[in-house]
Amino acid sequence: TRGKPFEPTDCEEVLEQALANLQIAIEESGATVTHDPLPTVMADGGQLVQLLQNLVGNAVKFRGEEPPRVHVGVEEKADAWVFSVRDNGIGIDPASCERIFLIFQRLHGRGEYPGTGIGLAVCKKIVERHGGRIWVESQPGQGATFFFTLPKQVPQQAQ
Repeated sequence: TRGKPFEPTDCEEVLEQALANLQIAIEESGATVTHDPLPTVMADGGQLVQLLQNLVGNAVKFRGEEPPRVHVGVEEKADAWVFSVRDNGIGIDPASCERIFLIFQRLHGRGEYPGTGIGLAVCKKIVERHGGRIWVESQPGQGATFFFTLPKQVPQQAQ
């Protein structure tokens, strides 16, 4: 993902675009997506759309019996924004929480859930380019929460 220069980016607009791109999947699944008021950050807006689209898209795809409920949250820390994408889906075995960010790693067969296994690897690359980190907290059957940080001061090498 060749990046563009960082500029002030309204995360409300980023999420709106990501949700518009996912509109059919959201409607078909009966998903509800809610969010906290989101900040403006220094970032590559196109990459943030891709990041949120992948995370929300996964939350909708890996659903349980109930219609998906997805919440995009954010918490302000002294030096960074901590974003979260929480769902009520099938969850992830904690033993697999590291390897899902490796390229082509899939926890399910293609017959169960479609996909290429590159989405979370792309998310990791985008977050790292922005000087942040990404991780997941989950238990099987209890949904998952993906977290990523975006520093308030963009590292020089990130630009």
